[in-house]
Amino acid sequence: MTGTNPTFAGDLLALIFNATTIANIAINATSSPITNVYVSLHTADPTSGTQATSEAAYTSYARVGVARTSGGWTVSTNTVVPVATISFPAATGGTETESYAGLGQSASGSTLLFFAGAISPTIAVSNGVTPQLSTSSQLTLS
Repeated sequence: MTGTNPTFAGDLLALIFNATTIANIAINATSSPITNVYVSLHTADPTSGTQATSEAAYTSYARVGVARTSGGWTVSTNTVVPVATISFPAATGGTETESYAGLGQSASGSTLLFFAGAISPTIAVSNGVTPQLSTSSQLTLS
């Protein structure tokens, strides 16, 4: 079986990125739900691993937390985009090329990776470069 109904895909994205309930299926955890989705950069496809798989390692790199609300993410049908540009810390050393972005649950560590996708164009990181993902960066479930 392949494919996802676009309406359900949108509902699933709204649950993950906006903490919106899916009636009769899922509610936002009432005791201690995550409040941010953490965005990461990767030098290779991390999909089969954790959020730390092939993660960026330039000096000063850190994941960026984006609020798990409609103020942080816009969900439309089966697509999600950040409301504002996501800026990572400027590189203070090291060179590498970021070719994937990841979305997960924690600020650091080998934790659950929700989604990952290729970045186009890739981001060449060197001293002084501030990697960014723009508001035209999107995740589409199909």
